[in-house]
Amino acid sequence: MSYELVIQGKAFVDGELSYNEIGIEDGKIAAVSKSLGRAEKRIDIGSSRMILPGFMDPHVHLRDPGMTAKEDFSTGTLAAVHAGVTCILDMPNTKPPAMDVSSLKEKKATVRGRAYTDYGLFAAVTANCNASLLAPMVPGFKLFMGSTTGNILLNDDAEMVPAVRSVLATGKRMSVHAEDDSMISKGYCECTRDHLRNRPATAEHNAIRRLASNFSGSKINICHITTSEGLDLARAAGFTTEVTLHHILFDVDRDTGAEYKVNPPIRDPATREALYRRFLAGDISMFGTDHAPHTIEDKAQEFVAAPGGIPGVETSMPIVMEMVRAGTIPLSQAVSMGAEAPASSFSVKKGRIAEGYDADLSVFDLRSSEKIDVKRLHSKCGHSPYGGFSAIFPDTVIIRGELQVDGKEFCGERLGEDICG
Repeated sequence: MSYELVIQGKAFVDGELSYNEIGIEDGKIAAVSKSLGRAEKRIDIGSSRMILPGFMDPHVHLRDPGMTAKEDFSTGTLAAVHAGVTCILDMPNTKPPAMDVSSLKEKKATVRGRAYTDYGLFAAVTANCNASLLAPMVPGFKLFMGSTTGNILLNDDAEMVPAVRSVLATGKRMSVHAEDDSMISKGYCECTRDHLRNRPATAEHNAIRRLASNFSGSKINICHITTSEGLDLARAAGFTTEVTLHHILFDVDRDTGAEYKVNPPIRDPATREALYRRFLAGDISMFGTDHAPHTIEDKAQEFVAAPGGIPGVETSMPIVMEMVRAGTIPLSQAVSMGAEAPASSFSVKKGRIAEGYDADLSVFDLRSSEKIDVKRLHSKCGHSPYGGFSAIFPDTVIIRGELQVDGKEFCGERLGEDICG
């Protein structure tokens, strides 16, 4: 048999890194074998690099439509592809929020043809959302139990419980911003420690307890988990969990300014360290960046006025790959948390190098560690708290068999497709 494209080299297949040849036809992986036949084109990645499945970010805010001065679908997905992220899932708190069939169709029309990666659009869980009509159009739903950017809060059990039941009945997974809004205060704050005081860890714990008491065992994903205690509650309820790098790397003692203001907040050193240990132990299901860009001018305001949110879609997985190089975590954990778990959790045929899966691949050379230069990042927001961090960016990125990055340089086009049509 002849293939359109064969990629050959050390590849992460069936849980291990070994020599394989990957045959690609019509954007899908048609075969994986130690030796394949003829190909119209072959790419030999050599002995020093490795082929991984493209990563998937299940939690980004690309601000499109309505807030495109901060980010838009083109700049956000361009940033993603430079990280080896080949699919993103975008949250619904845009302007207008994606909360019904009309607003979701409008958002789909707005972003169509503008993405450099594949993507899915979440719908918001509201008191009267028609989940059965929305479900075929989305990879998942998003519930905001705590107030953040946008106005789609749903925290009253009388409205929330029946709405969530209708969502879960569709079979789609529901991601949750799990902070009990009744426990969040609006006190004046001048630094991240004050912001933490306004949004205590108990708000996270109580939100997860409420979900567990009503929906234990359901397809629920707890976004941006910040505490070991919250993780225990989520795991006991059978929920998947998602962690950001900012919650395991930053804390209120060292990182005090508005650049680090985010919801839920970064926490005290002991809480951060406990969560980091749980991450190292492999207790968290997946990474999610919660990429939430704001302009430099937004973040330069006094702390109390500055919006919450940290950009991360271009920097997180390269920092994770540096963790692999340093021996902090095994490669299998990076692939599981960055590709396999998010794809399987949201029922997307990506995240594995296996027959029948989308031919999304990222090639890394662990010898090519570098310091993150914020000026070279592609997000429209133009800033990052990760400047100077060591990271490994991909040499090559392929989406559905099409070359998007080659030699760390972008060479592709806006080929991104909506995974839910």
